[in-house]
Amino acid sequence: GLTIDAYGPISDNAGGIAEMAGLPETVRGLTDCLDAAGNTTAAIGKGFAIGSAALVSLALFGAFTVRAKVTTVDILNPWVFTGLLFGAMMPYAFAAWTMKSVGQAANDMVKECLSQFPKIMGPEKMA
Repeated sequence: GLTIDAYGPISDNAGGIAEMAGLPETVRGLTDCLDAAGNTTAAIGKGFAIGSAALVSLALFGAFTVRAKVTTVDILNPWVFTGLLFGAMMPYAFAAWTMKSVGQAANDMVKECLSQFPKIMGPEKMA
């Protein structure tokens, strides 16, 4: 699943690199075909990822009920319903926190690179 998901951005980057390198239009035409195939495989991969995530969550819930010796689950019980809501929200919360921290780290790297340009190139070339 991960390799299928990674193919799309790689082929898309290949098209951008070919364009920036000034390669002939025929090369860009070939990379566009690869990009279309990458978009298709990414869409198919997303379906597999969603399906496997649903199956894993069901298996984990089943394992929990067996291990905790839970015989019935009353979804109308407010505590059970609240637990299900919080449990369903946790992956999104962790994903959001991860993306936010990655964005902050990338921003810090850009700031550091920008601060190093004048030191490396010299102030006269930065004007």
